[in-house]
Amino acid sequence: MRTNLDFSPLFRSSIGFDRMLNALEAARRIETMDNWPPYDIVKTGEDDYRIVMAVAGLSQDELTITQEQNMLFIAGQKSDGEDEQYLHRGIAGSFQRRFELADHVKVTGASLTDGLLTVDLKREVPEEMKPRRIEIAGDMALPKTETKQIEAEKAAA
Repeated sequence: MRTNLDFSPLFRSSIGFDRMLNALEAARRIETMDNWPPYDIVKTGEDDYRIVMAVAGLSQDELTITQEQNMLFIAGQKSDGEDEQYLHRGIAGSFQRRFELADHVKVTGASLTDGLLTVDLKREVPEEMKPRRIEIAGDMALPKTETKQIEAEKAAA
């Protein structure tokens, strides 16, 4: 069951969430894609994630992982044997999956074991972008300055 949601009220009442709202809008418009290969997305820590994708029949040389800004592309291209003639082809040979990543999420590693491609991701927020507490100075902390009075010249009467 698919529900159509209207995000326009959120655009009117939020500031700085443009990318998130645009991603929700884009996800709503995506047509139903093929569901091969199956995959899991696992949160393994506070800032750590893992994508596990079943890519049985594909070798390491037939898989490519590319990260461009906030997009992760995982593609597989099965190389066909020159002398093979298929009577039925039920195992998919090529695919491309696209994952939209949040800001500061980077791929930290990838491995292929027993037909499972594992891609590890980590969110690394730069130190200057992390929240920091700002101290508020009170009256006592401000430096004392003497108030100088400027005397006006006395006019002779």
